[in-house]
Amino acid sequence: MDAIHKVLELRPPNALAKLGDDSKVCLLNGKDVVRVLRDDPVIIMACNARIKHVIPGIMRAAEDLDATICFELAKTEGDLDGGYTGMDPRTYWETVVSAADEIGFTRPFFIHRDHTTVKDTSTEAIESARRLLNVSLKEGYTSYSIDASFNDIPDNIRITADLARPINDAGLGLEVEVGESASAGAEGEVTTVEEALMYITELTDMGLHPDFLAINNGSKHGNYLPGEDVHIDLVRTLEIYDAVRPFGVVIAQHGITGTPPNMVGKFADHGIRKGNVATQWQNMCHDLFPEDLKADIKAWLDDTGKNIKMATAPFKDRIDSIPDEHAKAIEDRAYREAREMLVHFRATGTGTKVIERLADGM
Repeated sequence: MDAIHKVLELRPPNALAKLGDDSKVCLLNGKDVVRVLRDDPVIIMACNARIKHVIPGIMRAAEDLDATICFELAKTEGDLDGGYTGMDPRTYWETVVSAADEIGFTRPFFIHRDHTTVKDTSTEAIESARRLLNVSLKEGYTSYSIDASFNDIPDNIRITADLARPINDAGLGLEVEVGESASAGAEGEVTTVEEALMYITELTDMGLHPDFLAINNGSKHGNYLPGEDVHIDLVRTLEIYDAVRPFGVVIAQHGITGTPPNMVGKFADHGIRKGNVATQWQNMCHDLFPEDLKADIKAWLDDTGKNIKMATAPFKDRIDSIPDEHAKAIEDRAYREAREMLVHFRATGTGTKVIERLADGM
């Protein structure tokens, strides 16, 4: 049996149940992927594809560069009611997998439930996150982020351990977070080495085995404001990585949109193995929408005073059905920008590395 067929047999049961035995889509367990790439200075590009037209372009770039990638959606982006993208867990999973089928995408990837946030200690907040995780498990997601970083660390640990148990028991990819990443224009306390080490140690002592640790190292979610500088503390990032590495944990970097390419190129040398790219894909879509759609979105934003990302769900039907020439223009730009990002992430060749290493039983 050749390597790719061996690897296809390793697809997690929850994903395979949805794919079907005849599927050739290489949807893998996030835990398996990071395990075989953990010691390589490479970054898995994790794409929050809020608008479907970017997905084929990203996949084409990964195919051409033989790169392993990830597609993900956060709780706010795609909750059980669809969030601000209008995509519930099933819709997003099917959108990604359908694109893989349509273009014949052969490289490894995983689908990640990003930022399952719990902003306080209330039963309502915890149970809302639990419902989303349970549905995502049934819908075939192969990696999960539990983000209770809004809470004090003891509560963060307690909530994370509670919610992560089914994921841990299923042996699927697990990302946890200590130190809340700020939004653009805001400031947050940079995570300390002591906080990160205590956090991972206590979760490990409770029988949990995280793969990725998200931290606040100075990055920002969303677009940087005009004149706002990028201040990412890579020295601190490496110190934290060195502290948690013995636990098999690597760093997940949030808030990459707007980060200078020369800085992105250094990430892999500082223990970062997963890099989230979200707002960048949204920006390119809005640039290339038909003029009438752009005008209507602008009028809606002016009327509501909301952030542009919040227009995604109300205009989803029109966005999904834009003329072919506009969809193709978005796909082509996504291809170019994904290709450039994958090169900076040093991801070229990681597809074959994952396939060969998993086939060899690493």
